[in-house]
Amino acid sequence: MAVTQTLPTVYEYYTGDGITAGLSDQQPYFTLNNKNITIYSGAFHYFRVPKAYWRDRLRKMRAAGLNAVETYVPWNLHEPQSGVYDFGNGGSEYESFLDVAEFLKTAQEEDLLALVRPGPYICAEFEFGGLPSWILRNTTSVRNSQDNNYLSYMKRYFNMLLPILAMLQFQKGGPIIAFQIENEYGNTGRDDLSYLQAIQQIYKDNNLIELFYTSDPPGANGRGAIPGVLQTANFNTNPKQNLDKLNTLQSNKPTMTMEYWTGWYDHWVEGHHTVDAETYKQRLLEILDYPSSVNQYMFVGSTNFGFLNGANSLYSGTNNSGLQPTITSYDYDSPLTEYGAYTEKYNIVKEAIAERTPVKFSNPDQPELIPVIQYSSRHIDGQITFSDLINQAKDVIESEDIIPMESLPINGNSGQSYGYIVYSKTFTASGKVSIRIGGYVRDTVLVLNNGKLISPVPQTANDINGFGFWRLENSTLDIETNEETAETTYKIDLIVENFGRNNYGGLDQFRQFKGLTEDVYLNGNKLVDWKIIPFEFKRSWTNSLTNWQPVGSMEATPALYKFTLKLDDKPNDTYLDMRDWNKGIVIVNGFVLGRHFFLGPQQTLYLPAPFLTRGENTIIVFEHYNAPDQLSFSDKPIFELR
Repeated sequence: MAVTQTLPTVYEYYTGDGITAGLSDQQPYFTLNNKNITIYSGAFHYFRVPKAYWRDRLRKMRAAGLNAVETYVPWNLHEPQSGVYDFGNGGSEYESFLDVAEFLKTAQEEDLLALVRPGPYICAEFEFGGLPSWILRNTTSVRNSQDNNYLSYMKRYFNMLLPILAMLQFQKGGPIIAFQIENEYGNTGRDDLSYLQAIQQIYKDNNLIELFYTSDPPGANGRGAIPGVLQTANFNTNPKQNLDKLNTLQSNKPTMTMEYWTGWYDHWVEGHHTVDAETYKQRLLEILDYPSSVNQYMFVGSTNFGFLNGANSLYSGTNNSGLQPTITSYDYDSPLTEYGAYTEKYNIVKEAIAERTPVKFSNPDQPELIPVIQYSSRHIDGQITFSDLINQAKDVIESEDIIPMESLPINGNSGQSYGYIVYSKTFTASGKVSIRIGGYVRDTVLVLNNGKLISPVPQTANDINGFGFWRLENSTLDIETNEETAETTYKIDLIVENFGRNNYGGLDQFRQFKGLTEDVYLNGNKLVDWKIIPFEFKRSWTNSLTNWQPVGSMEATPALYKFTLKLDDKPNDTYLDMRDWNKGIVIVNGFVLGRHFFLGPQQTLYLPAPFLTRGENTIIVFEHYNAPDQLSFSDKPIFELR
């Protein structure tokens, strides 16, 4: 009688006889607990996927044959205000995303090891590269051993985070087999070994005992490396060339591709990026057959919910004209899509691992797909114009001079991180009236005069080179052109949007304040004595809004529009179809879902079922310019550049 052999799980194989050692790089191949291992990992950012879907995505990763999951840890979310922390129960806007310990425990339950990249900087096309904006207040630079204030803040944060991670290390019975020190420091162009070693020491002081590593493009030629610490490689082309280069930078070490880019991300007003499956396959197989362990970045497509998209900058320093804000979707053309669907790339990696792994493991069946449906369109229930919204502001700061977001005396003196900021000024003048905004707007501006929009409404992509957008320096707007106008009272509101802080580049590109940073002039004379009003769109404030009115003008009218989505049954995933809208944000049950911008390429917003509830759901759209009379849905993402 034949005996059916039961295959081991990953943890049974590597820990079944007890744990005596962690991940080792002391030979040209990895061992884990003294057994050979090739790491087949995928990037999955817990802070970009609803908690209710963590297990679904992790099980799909394991079903593909992966034996590890890799994640960053975003400082800006875990310490949203200076000295105020949220690791899943801190009460911040993103609390439900932030239980990193539960995420890692769930990964272990799903038979996945973990590679953790604590930062402090993560890049990740994430707002400010994961750095908290409040750090700009009391530092002159970031990621720099010469700034003691920065080092002090970093150490304080790590002393809160790292003990949580220390309890989840492999040699302590947890899933974490390795920790990254910083992130792509070689891309700064600096050689600051003291900074990297300071992080390494903080790790050790917090009892991190698993393998340490750094990751950079091999073309950085060893910048970002630490003597004695494993170097790993980031790239998506020319695998052999990059891995050969990596192995010239260190000897007798395992070869690890820490970021094989499975696709790419998108900026607003640029085309949608994809990497075709055949190209992806060829490069993946070349990595695996090198041979190299691999972490695929990204494996799980996800979302920059809220205001959390980052940006790139074409220029160094404070020149904002080269800003390239990233879209809300972080689908990345990954093996698993933003809504968790399998793609051809998923099948490719599953087959590639199955053919190459020397040890056969017990893999779970692929979970069934979570359905995505198209709800019927909804009509507007009410409107609040932005000029009326100003009357419901929580904070009004009076200041002689312009103040950027980060320097406002709010949020425990941590300033404003996200959203919009209004600079309001009432004055009288006669004849022609013109205002000039000094420097660059950071990043878009709407101008109201006595409650009416007077700045231009964009029609084409070329319009973002003009007034109202980040590309124009010292932008000027005529308010009154008639020289014969009698003395008139003007109430000017400058509504400025943070469209995403830069997340990549040289250290000078991280000195970035949002809102207005230079003076505003009336007919060449500096304006003083402003009222400054932050609009952070926090859940409690948004849910308390009152004075919704019947819809009035919807053209050239910045306003909030309320919709009701009543569900008699269990909610389903869906997409909001924003093609008829112009620019702004969408808020679902008080939570900022993301941004819309008619120029694309993103035209739909992923709305996961966990954000909805059986019964009445409130959806609010803040539209900068022109609104349609209804809100539509889709059962699929739409990418379209206009």
